Amino acid sequence: MGKTFYVTTPIYYVNDVPHIGHAYTTIAADVLARYKRMAGYDCFFLTGTDEHGQKVEKAARESGETPQELADRVVERFKGLWKRLNISNDDFIRTTQERHKRAVLALYQRAWEKGDIYLGEYEGWYCVPCESFWTETQLEEGRRCPSCGRPTERVKEPSYFFRMSRYQERLLRHLESNPDFVQPPSRYNEILNFVRGGLRDLSISRTGFRWGIPLPNDPEHVLYVWFDALTNYITAVGFPDDRERFERYWPADCHIIGKDILRFHAVYWPTFLMSADLPLPRRVFAHGWWTVEGKKMSKSAGNVVDPYQVTDEFGVDPFRYFLLREVPFGLDGDFSRSALVHRINGDLANDLGNLASRVLAMTKRYFGGRVPPSHDLMDGQVRSQAERSLKELDRHISDLAFQQALTSIWDLVDLLNKYLDETAPWGLAKDEGKRRELEAVLYNCLEALRLLAIMLSPFMPSAAQRLWEMLGFDSKVEEARIEEVGRWGLLPEGQQTQPPSPLFPRVEDKG
Repeated sequence: MGKTFYVTTPIYYVNDVPHIGHAYTTIAADVLARYKRMAGYDCFFLTGTDEHGQKVEKAARESGETPQELADRVVERFKGLWKRLNISNDDFIRTTQERHKRAVLALYQRAWEKGDIYLGEYEGWYCVPCESFWTETQLEEGRRCPSCGRPTERVKEPSYFFRMSRYQERLLRHLESNPDFVQPPSRYNEILNFVRGGLRDLSISRTGFRWGIPLPNDPEHVLYVWFDALTNYITAVGFPDDRERFERYWPADCHIIGKDILRFHAVYWPTFLMSADLPLPRRVFAHGWWTVEGKKMSKSAGNVVDPYQVTDEFGVDPFRYFLLREVPFGLDGDFSRSALVHRINGDLANDLGNLASRVLAMTKRYFGGRVPPSHDLMDGQVRSQAERSLKELDRHISDLAFQQALTSIWDLVDLLNKYLDETAPWGLAKDEGKRRELEAVLYNCLEALRLLAIMLSPFMPSAAQRLWEMLGFDSKVEEARIEEVGRWGLLPEGQQTQPPSPLFPRVEDKG
């Protein structure tokens, strides 16, 4: 069967305009998926959109279309952005698809048969934009929503409840015996304390709007957002119809989410699965939020970072690189134009781009562009750093420590720049007696660039492919398998390289 890996992003609310937060989660999942494929896994990578609920119904009414028409129109924003950002998802799920409705109703049926669903009455303060109920004690001053700050309204209505309280002890035991279930550790502690504080039953239906999946036992009610939305993770891998596919990929290896939806993924979702006698996902990783130039991102402040705009100006690969290099994954980060320009001009144009240009230009000048023989000379430090970076890459990416993975790759980039300066091939070229040394130095640099192209491919697919082609390969680097190509000394002697073209042009900081 081979080894499998299943990674997901949250499904994004169709009423949102895609911003840096959506891009961040999806790029992180993409890097993980691309790396796992190169590491020989049968990887399944899922993203999609959450299309039901009161907000969509209301927005559709205001724009004079049906909720489905609105969803069909707006979903293209997300699909278009993922294409732009070079996202390699295997499936795109929409909660309005028939396959999803079947899965949701099958999950509901299992919970119903367990006696985990009952009719009660819900009363609470409701925030329409957030689709969230709040207790009196959770509200901000003026009975405002603690999440978005807008006024809430008092709602009292019949509702079906899920007996989440029944699974408190079981979830607690799972958390205590699997400390890696929720990451990073700060989020794990937050969830552990929340569950220890007691779980209450959860309202899972509404009667105040129609745009959702009706309950089979009481069609006046539609399923409330989280029971519907979270099920997408099992829909896409064949639940309930395709058992073979489901058993192949489920449980998911990693749900990557923003920290604002952690409770739904680390408390609600596991209890739904327990009720349905289904395995729990292996890991839920909640990353931090981005501020912009030190300020909270908001529509009213007019500082929402538009990924289309940024990539138009700076390119897709630099944007992907910046997001994962700038801050440790899991912590909050700050997006600033000057920090992005600094990364592009420093790390990408100077350190990496200039290195590739120098090595390829010297290969052309001294060897007619052909890869010289290796001689196994003078490769000690370069080789050991390349092997170390490759090994560390696997550990760091599997831990979702993307910043550390890139730092480890740059250890090799920095060493190569130093190595070039110390061995000074332009000096060796002047002395015919040092021809073997010159060949060895340039071979070592070219071979290290080959391994860099492989390591950089998950992060910057287009730039890595260009570097791969400049080294004389006509295959796709992303289709390479690390097991086969991730060893020192595989660059064929005599291979014709291409003349260098800048991998990353420098950019002006217009401030």
